[in-house]
Amino acid sequence: MEDVPALDEPLKKALGPATAKVMAEALDLHTVGDLLHHYPRRYAERGELTTLSDLPLDEHVTVVARVADARVLTFNGSKGRGQRLEVTITDGSGRLQLVFFGKGVHKPHHDLLPGTRAMFAGKVSLFNRRLQLAHPSYELLRGGDDEAVDTWAGALIPIYPATTKLESWKIAKAVDAVLPGAGDAVDPLPPALREGRGLVELPDALRMIHRPRTKADIADARARLKWDEAFVLQVALARRRHADTQLPAVARRPVADGILDAFDAKLPFTLTDGQTKVSREIFDDLATEHPMHRLLQGEVGSGKTMVALRAMLAVVDSGGQAAMLAPTEVLAQQHHRSVVEMMGELAEGGMLGGAERATKVVLLTGSMGTAARRQALLDLVTGEAGIVIGTHALIEDKVRFHDLGLVVVDEQHRFGVEQRDALRGKGKQPPHLLVMTATPIPRTVAMTVFGDLETSVLDQLPAGRSPIASHVVPAADKPHFLARAWERVREEVGNGHQAYVVCPRIGDEEDQKKKSKASPEDEAEKRPPLAVLDVAEKLRTGPLAGLRIAVLHGRMHPDDKDDVMRRFAAGELDVLVATTVIEVGVNVPNATVMVIMDADRFGVSQLHQLRGRVGRGSAPGLCLLVSEMPEASPARQRLNAVATTLDGFELSRIDLEQRREGDVLGQAQSGVRSSLRVLAVIDDEEVIAAAREEATSLVLADPDLDAHPGLRTALDALLSEEREEYLEKG
Repeated sequence: MEDVPALDEPLKKALGPATAKVMAEALDLHTVGDLLHHYPRRYAERGELTTLSDLPLDEHVTVVARVADARVLTFNGSKGRGQRLEVTITDGSGRLQLVFFGKGVHKPHHDLLPGTRAMFAGKVSLFNRRLQLAHPSYELLRGGDDEAVDTWAGALIPIYPATTKLESWKIAKAVDAVLPGAGDAVDPLPPALREGRGLVELPDALRMIHRPRTKADIADARARLKWDEAFVLQVALARRRHADTQLPAVARRPVADGILDAFDAKLPFTLTDGQTKVSREIFDDLATEHPMHRLLQGEVGSGKTMVALRAMLAVVDSGGQAAMLAPTEVLAQQHHRSVVEMMGELAEGGMLGGAERATKVVLLTGSMGTAARRQALLDLVTGEAGIVIGTHALIEDKVRFHDLGLVVVDEQHRFGVEQRDALRGKGKQPPHLLVMTATPIPRTVAMTVFGDLETSVLDQLPAGRSPIASHVVPAADKPHFLARAWERVREEVGNGHQAYVVCPRIGDEEDQKKKSKASPEDEAEKRPPLAVLDVAEKLRTGPLAGLRIAVLHGRMHPDDKDDVMRRFAAGELDVLVATTVIEVGVNVPNATVMVIMDADRFGVSQLHQLRGRVGRGSAPGLCLLVSEMPEASPARQRLNAVATTLDGFELSRIDLEQRREGDVLGQAQSGVRSSLRVLAVIDDEEVIAAAREEATSLVLADPDLDAHPGLRTALDALLSEEREEYLEKG
């Protein structure tokens, strides 16, 4: 048994320093356990080979195929005569050319004879309009006697997520060396749960996922490993929820004839059924003596700010203060302006003309002048200001509250966890927390990412909101469509309305130096993304000449930004050419048309957010998605999906299917790798829901997991200290 490696044994010891170094650098794998949890991405069947017909350009691939043809060509190069070996391989679905040059010709010429089967790995490139692999690595697949050939033909070859430095078969050999260690894997699932759901034991699952004999082995292994991931994550979230119920908080109840009643009485419209229902859920939470943790999500324009404001007023009525945290200065200023407008004299506490039950609403941002900032801080510490709206400036040490009762976080995904945590620490007791997001999240994601928050959904638009028509403008195929788009902008302005033009880039020198986050399709065309400053200039002198045009982007001075937004809101400008700084919260009901340039360079949810800035008044909205990508490209299909539905939940599913799961789990915030390897958040809804149920009842019975040491170990291993901290602060 001495030869069996333990799961926590460093790969350096198990595989040798050279291999361990490559594993650490290329795949961030450090221990035997890490390697055993690096599962195959797919399996090639030697009998029925993998498809060559749809290989992705510029990606590193592993294929299993047969050599159809091989020939050596002599050519005259800059260094004299040279040789090139061209090998054509096939798998029945398509053909692919392999190319070897110079001294690298001899060995493959000897190995790769017609009829030979092998695994090939390399980066797919394009040469003379044909796909090829230049100097691919390869591993011959040999069969001996008849019995060996039969075994060989039916075997499932694991294809691992690999890199240029580390081919799939090298990973497979390393796995072979450590696989005996799988027997020591500590099972995180309670035996009753595992048996009740008919799941295989963990050591068997690890052996079966790496070295399956049949497809049924793969299915059984994946089913078991999905449960591990879902259950351990849900236990972490359930423990968080349980810990929250143990914390004390001040119950905040609205009072009769208070500021909330006065506000409701002066509303010029009736709240939607959805707003009323969600408000009731929030008020019930605020009335309890442990902190509310609620996620409020809803369609663009569904009235989340109104619901949040009513919650803040209820807290002010109870003698507390409320803080709203916005991700950008533009958005903080916009929220402040709209809250003050909605409240009217109720926002003029202590001022001449203020209502009897009024409070003060202050703004706090990093760019404020010293005097204004000093006054805002004074209003907070004395309790004069019941509501404060600000950016991350709110969480600085100098900021003190009289009695912070509620924190509203707008657009949660833009805030680091530590920032939210710092604000939550500013109350005498933990304040209640309401997280708002305007990007609708599928239920599965909400359960997985925000599992420690109760969820409220606003899916109705307020009465009087107009529908938004969306169309793709194929600028490359049909340039006259773009000319027509600018005509439509002129028509809307002629009718007294306003327009947005959105570009992916600013366009100054500093911006040029930044590497564009282009997709592979963008890389293929090599054109830099369109820029605000360039487009604005072309519109001023071209199709929109004579209109009042201004620019707005993130690197402008805050005062200039605010001035532009104020002028646009006041109708003093016709067209605003901007970056995504207008993506959320900007509310100008008179803006009816938006043209998004290079729309294929934005994500699906981002396009949906941007589109939500028009159609906010009584006039119908129009969103034009301009793209130069060819019709058959995935980018254009993405845009067609956005154009054909206004359902944010549907679009968020599409968006999620196109992104890595790790992004969904906020790994950028947590700073560690996603713990999900086989669990697919969108596809495995049933597993996630069942795991959440099981985890909740287990944690209720045993919050410290005293009776489940295996689960405790898995929690430490899979979620790591940083990640657990992330969940705790979430």
